[in-house]
Amino acid sequence: MPEYATPLSAGMDIRAHVSETLTLQPLERVLVPTGLYIELPAGFEAQIRPRSGLASRKGITVLNSPGTIDADYRGQVCVLLVNVSSSPVEIAPGERVAQMVVAQHSRVVWEPASELNQTERGAGGFGSTGHQ
Repeated sequence: MPEYATPLSAGMDIRAHVSETLTLQPLERVLVPTGLYIELPAGFEAQIRPRSGLASRKGITVLNSPGTIDADYRGQVCVLLVNVSSSPVEIAPGERVAQMVVAQHSRVVWEPASELNQTERGAGGFGSTGHQ
């Protein structure tokens, strides 16, 4: 396996690449540039995830979490942040705003079927396993 395909044990911090402080009002969202451009090998994706500290301290999260960056994308990586707190929040230049995890994925070839194999769970979803 090529070295770049080695599973990661942790995410890479992603920073705001802005020239001045951004202020997000409550429920406001903003696309934050990172200054980062990547070229992923085919069969891989990058996932943009929230930082727990930013969420707990400031109420900032990644709106489309996890955000997916496909292997054929060549533009700047941007992070869609939203302020879910009740107060304005500042994002400083260079502040860590998200984490990026690179993951290998499979391509699936779907086949139409008139019925599915039965399982114990069946069609139960959204809490149907009884776990709280």
